[in-house]
Amino acid sequence: MSKTIPNALIDNDSPQEKAEKEFGSLTSKEWLFVSKHNPGEPLPVPIEDEPPYFILIATYLNYLILIIIGHIRDFFGKLFHPELFRDVMVKDGIAPWYANFESFYTRRLKTRLDDCFARPICGVPGRYIKCYDRTSDDYNNTYNYSGTVTERLNLSSYNYLGFAQSSGLCTSESIKTLEKYGTNSAGPRVSVGTTDLHLECENVVAKFTGKDNALVFSMGYGTNANLFTSLVDSKCCVISDSLNHGSIRTGVRLSGASVKTFAHNDMAALESTLRSVISQGQPKTHRPWKKIFVAVEGLYSMEGTLCNLPKLVELRERYKFYLFVDEAHSIGAMGPHGKGVCDYFGISSSNIDIMMGTFTKSFGATGGYIAADKAIIDRLKLDLTTNTYGESMSPAVLTQIITSLKIIDGQLNGNEGKERLQRIAFNSRYLRLGLKRLGFIVYGADDSPVIPLLLYLPPKMPAFSRMMYDRKVAVVVVGYPATDITSSRIRFCVSSSLKKEDIDYLLKCCDEIGDTLFLKFSTGIAGGEKHPGDYKKGIPPRWSLKEVLEKTPEDCKKAMY
Repeated sequence: MSKTIPNALIDNDSPQEKAEKEFGSLTSKEWLFVSKHNPGEPLPVPIEDEPPYFILIATYLNYLILIIIGHIRDFFGKLFHPELFRDVMVKDGIAPWYANFESFYTRRLKTRLDDCFARPICGVPGRYIKCYDRTSDDYNNTYNYSGTVTERLNLSSYNYLGFAQSSGLCTSESIKTLEKYGTNSAGPRVSVGTTDLHLECENVVAKFTGKDNALVFSMGYGTNANLFTSLVDSKCCVISDSLNHGSIRTGVRLSGASVKTFAHNDMAALESTLRSVISQGQPKTHRPWKKIFVAVEGLYSMEGTLCNLPKLVELRERYKFYLFVDEAHSIGAMGPHGKGVCDYFGISSSNIDIMMGTFTKSFGATGGYIAADKAIIDRLKLDLTTNTYGESMSPAVLTQIITSLKIIDGQLNGNEGKERLQRIAFNSRYLRLGLKRLGFIVYGADDSPVIPLLLYLPPKMPAFSRMMYDRKVAVVVVGYPATDITSSRIRFCVSSSLKKEDIDYLLKCCDEIGDTLFLKFSTGIAGGEKHPGDYKKGIPPRWSLKEVLEKTPEDCKKAMY
């Protein structure tokens, strides 16, 4: 009996074509830039436009209409089609799986957008990504797969430096390791799961981050979720940025420590909280805290903003707290040498007590790490539950991490790492400034590879995503509860694998869709003036697509607006 090979598994590209689709070649050395902050200068506050009031009102009205229609459908659905509501209805005296209210958002709002989320792919998430073709006849409750795939320009993956490739030095070295060590380490780190590769990887990470020692883990989320139980307890206080990742929040809750939050990147609010916490001490007894931690992220993946590290270091020196920085999105992607926010700001890593990061973004691998002084790492090796109960990292993954770090550091493949870093810096600045000049409201720091484009109204999330998909571009849409209810957005994830011509095409698509969906309600101030003095004359700049493509590639290398 013959078997048919699915279309998705057939690859007719030559090795050269395949390599080009995974990592585009550099067409000109003009499209390079070094991302760094000038030491001594204050952190520039990104210019963020506010939408017109009628956009915010329309957003709330949209949600209200969707909620009313959803409740009407629920009411009549339970009467005429109870079989579709088995999970939220009492049956034979047994309580339902879910309360009607707590599952309402998922059933009536998110499900209608599910074709825009979790799109199945195959192959390498490089410059282009292969998406399985699918349709739905029942409003995304189920899908029909045709067995074919379509390649789309990839603006949806955290493959910041493009190391997730099927060829190249990282891949060849990982294959050699796979043949020598096998697929796994066969146990937790504290028993039989530690190999020479684990120790080498930790040494390479420690050297790369500028810390005494490091500890690697098989899961990035689990790194934070289990870390704080070994560092703090109920007699300690953790002061957390309001937009910190869920893994940090989970870890702090599990530790039992007292938690205070401060408004995102508001250093005045942080200092006020520090003064209050130090002066008041522990609840009830008012004894001094055993430890005070301030937890921030280097680069915030939903907003695209950077932590104000210079000010944090200044406050640390003044108030003597422990500083924890999560560099999941900044390590590898930021700074002239790719070493994260310390490298970007020109600040020694000795000013940070604990540095955390992941290997899933810039290094094309998986897992996470903690880098700190030797005494801290030695303590974590003893009682961190991840080491005791969690699986250790695969040898092939460790080799991928070691090789990619050495390429970034310039120890392997000459200037390849330098070029990758300068390409992502240029691509990020070019796309960000181009979108601003076209009239979109864009959040984030100039050099951030995460670029949120604000949509606001909920129907525009699926509309933008589907229209981009039709133009062979894969993007990520984000909405409530991951963001505020009024700030749904497209989140472009820029990679060094993209060519300047890819950004040109993306800007062209955004320009067309922005006009169709009425998304260009920026004042234009964030994109700079076309002619000096325009703002004084009350003339908001309106850049055409042609002007953006002609002037922005050079302008984005200058000080941003």
